[in-house]
Amino acid sequence: MGKAKQVRKFGEVKRMINPKDMRLKKNQQKHRDQTETADSQKVNHVTRESSNMFFKYNTALGPPYHVIVDTNFINFALQNRLDLVQAMMDCLFAKSVPCITDCVMAELEKMGPKYKMALRVARDPRFERLPCSHKGTYADDCIVQRVMQHRCYIVATCDRDLKRRIRKVPGVPIMFIVNHKFSIERLPDALGAAGQSHRG
Repeated sequence: MGKAKQVRKFGEVKRMINPKDMRLKKNQQKHRDQTETADSQKVNHVTRESSNMFFKYNTALGPPYHVIVDTNFINFALQNRLDLVQAMMDCLFAKSVPCITDCVMAELEKMGPKYKMALRVARDPRFERLPCSHKGTYADDCIVQRVMQHRCYIVATCDRDLKRRIRKVPGVPIMFIVNHKFSIERLPDALGAAGQSHRG
């Protein structure tokens, strides 16, 4: 049996800790100082509450109601064979003006010939057109941004995600379709206010 060849060990040095290692006290202190200065420079931005909010009631809402209509709301209204303006008036007991943003219009145009009836309804002269100044045609962000700036609208949508986002904005009622008629949540004076239990 041959003798095992011994490899000569060279360059052996005592293991030393890296001077930048966080286990060293001076590095821990330096890190603590940096976080403290960063916290002191941080500016807290508090969103100002709208002046027309009286507790949870929005005093800016009143007839004629301005209702921002979402893409899928028009489609579901057509599926349920509901006239948008008339059904809104039946729900709110007051004159209501359906408003449609440029993004919603663009979304309907993109949907193609299958939704041409919805596009024809959206081009109704009774609908008020709201111009958009932002880039892109994503309607949900546009609607949320608009109702956060101006709390004088009701949002008509059947989209769960959009409903969830609108519920975080105080004083903005949501109109939706339930049992082949329009219902509304967070608007106590309306007939459909009882429909608050039908949360989607």
